[in-house]
Amino acid sequence: FEDSIENRHFQVYLQPKIGLKSNLLEGAEALVRWNHPQRGIIFPSEFIPLFESNGKICRLDLYVFEEVCAAMERWKQAGLPLVPVSVNLSRQHFRDAGFLDTFAGIASRFSIPDNVLEFELTESIFFDNQQIRTVRQAIQEMHSMGFLCSLDDFGSGFSSLGLLKNLPIDVLKIDSLFFDEGPDRNKDMALVEGIIDMVKKFDIRTVAEGIESMDQVEYLKRIGCDYVQGYVFYRPMPQSDYEALLIQEC
Repeated sequence: FEDSIENRHFQVYLQPKIGLKSNLLEGAEALVRWNHPQRGIIFPSEFIPLFESNGKICRLDLYVFEEVCAAMERWKQAGLPLVPVSVNLSRQHFRDAGFLDTFAGIASRFSIPDNVLEFELTESIFFDNQQIRTVRQAIQEMHSMGFLCSLDDFGSGFSSLGLLKNLPIDVLKIDSLFFDEGPDRNKDMALVEGIIDMVKKFDIRTVAEGIESMDQVEYLKRIGCDYVQGYVFYRPMPQSDYEALLIQEC
């Protein structure tokens, strides 16, 4: 792990988010691949659970965050538009009350403007009411530091609608399981419509994940979803390919 951190074997890929009103690139999610010198490309599903259990995930999160900040500084200097990029934040960070100071220091070092860096939390971070209070305080601190916050994989586990009331998130990502073509499709669509309609009242923007067809895109546009992320538009891509997209936006 340490050798791969030092030699930058962990590579940051970006998956664009497309705005459904503009049909333009309006954001991206930073994802990590491990380009192992012996095993080749290793996907996060193989190594993230390991790093969650052995405590190395926090170091990896910081590495990815710094890589994103460095890329944003390059784009800014090149005159490219800066759209929000989200980075995943492990629940392990919340064991340290001052963990956000380290992230803020990195963002400051690269002179990253406010509201273009977003932390993604997954619903698995929540266990009890005390945990929710801790995360709520952290989100408020994120906002004071100029960061955005999103809740990822909503609906994939045991999400409580109370989370949406208690957490001042900016973005809700609706899990791809709601968009499977299965026997419960009508129920899934009714739930998606209800979620989107409800969170608009809280000024929360919505992202539909795992979208693979234009029929789904058109449906989501009709019901007021804000963004789409999925193979229908773009797969996760190396930073050079993402920069080419930014150039097209100029």
